[in-house]
Amino acid sequence: MNLRQFDRSDVAAEVPISVAQSELMERLSRFEQSQLSRGLMRTDGGGPDTPFDMHDILRHFQDIAFYDEYDATIGFSRISKASHLEKWTTPVRFNPVFGKSVDRNRAKLANATVAKYVNKLARITGHPMLVSARKPNFDILFMGQDDNEQMDAFLASRGPQIGALAKQIVAIMPEDVHCMVMAFSNEDERRGYRHAIAIIRAEHPPLMQRACIEEELAQGLGLANDSPYARPSIFNDDDEFATLTSMDAVMLQILYNPRLLPGMTLDQARPYLYEISELLNKPQS
Repeated sequence: MNLRQFDRSDVAAEVPISVAQSELMERLSRFEQSQLSRGLMRTDGGGPDTPFDMHDILRHFQDIAFYDEYDATIGFSRISKASHLEKWTTPVRFNPVFGKSVDRNRAKLANATVAKYVNKLARITGHPMLVSARKPNFDILFMGQDDNEQMDAFLASRGPQIGALAKQIVAIMPEDVHCMVMAFSNEDERRGYRHAIAIIRAEHPPLMQRACIEEELAQGLGLANDSPYARPSIFNDDDEFATLTSMDAVMLQILYNPRLLPGMTLDQARPYLYEISELLNKPQS
């Protein structure tokens, strides 16, 4: 089955969505409004009410970069299991893919958001990244309840890169999981990631969609865990922040410092973390 990319100008009319997908869109819209009314889903990156220093950053970085949020073999049970450092060593080519239920305006907004954010991530990390459907290695699937057949076909087409387990995980994705990312390592863990797939529900209102894009793409770069103590950060399930914060940007800089290599344990990386922190703390001349 051919999955349409962003350019859908050949589509004569929008595909009507089901009642079930429409109802989910309404529930998610109400959820977003509820979060905003409580002062959550901030987009300011942090401020005077969220002070932090390099000690805080290093503590949170260790929790987020050296632990896994889930065990893929047991679905969506949280574990915070000790792991090794993961990151990309090759250029990252992001590939937005849209299900048939996604209308032109939503696809256009999502594509623009991804493009702008990928440029930002590339600037922060210094790692080569672009949006490209040519030999992509990081797929971003914007699909709704009506797109299950397309989702299955796409995951099947990526079988050699992602294996059979990914399809099983997506099939049991609970409704209260708004988005997720799966990143797959090379057999030689020192070579880092080989492929990633982010799943973002097509039913999201704009801010929730942006929040999913920002968190899942950053997690798919190697900041894989969440911490209830990280603040200000999107790597925290409290939903206080919807978009990448100033602290998150520093953690990405640390992750993509060349001193840190895929496959490192926390004990192996710790001396380099303090070297990197001293460099980042130096006043700019």
